[in-house]
Amino acid sequence: MPPFADSHVHLADPAFDADRDAVIAAARQAGAQALICIGESPDAADRARTIAELHPGFVWHTAGMHPHEAGAFDLTRDLARVREHLDHGAVAIGECGLDYHYDNSPRDVQRAVFAAQLELAAERRRPVVVHTREAVDDTAAMVREAGKSGVRGVLHCFTGPSSLAEVALDAGWYVSFSGVVTFRKWTDDDLIRSIPADRILVESDAPYLAPVPFRGKRNEPAHVALTLTKVAAARGISAAEFGTVVVANTLRFFGLAAPLAAP
Repeated sequence: MPPFADSHVHLADPAFDADRDAVIAAARQAGAQALICIGESPDAADRARTIAELHPGFVWHTAGMHPHEAGAFDLTRDLARVREHLDHGAVAIGECGLDYHYDNSPRDVQRAVFAAQLELAAERRRPVVVHTREAVDDTAAMVREAGKSGVRGVLHCFTGPSSLAEVALDAGWYVSFSGVVTFRKWTDDDLIRSIPADRILVESDAPYLAPVPFRGKRNEPAHVALTLTKVAAARGISAAEFGTVVVANTLRFFGLAAPLAAP
């Protein structure tokens, strides 16, 4: 089995309440070397921190505010909570960003909350994990400005367009692919091939977006092996070789120590 790192998994989601430890163990058995547990809100970050503390050297957590919930984000109270997580092990800020598809929060509020998190990333020199959907122009503009301040980030679950990837890469950012690349509707292997080898990550986004043949079921980090195999094939290299690259990229991006050897 090729090694891999899951750069984006919602292990704190209630979907894993019944068997979270078994899911984490299955990921290790499948070849996982590191799992990044996303704290997409301050409350989720609290749960993610607890999970990470139970699995040191294998699970790490992030803290931020998803654009869906931006309307509930208090820029004083909740940003302080994110800061506290950064002081206690959080390896990145996010999931944050812009989502103009659902518009669950007003767009101006989304931009303000995203900007505040980017400013915190610049201040604390931490990477950001970014969600963007149907907000290409505003995301590109904010990524450019953040890059000028030295902020590093990753566009998670990326599906295009290539123009946004180019902006991110120019800013020194990374791009992460999910199980979407295994779906029948996926037709953009050129996008996969366009990302430099030292800037590409893979992820589960579990419990969402399970890759084929598990599509429609609860996703798990163990399934990243399928996504990795698909991305490796599109790039014309072996899954084992690409897995080694992905693990190194994940450790570098999040500033992590080398992972523990699998038991």
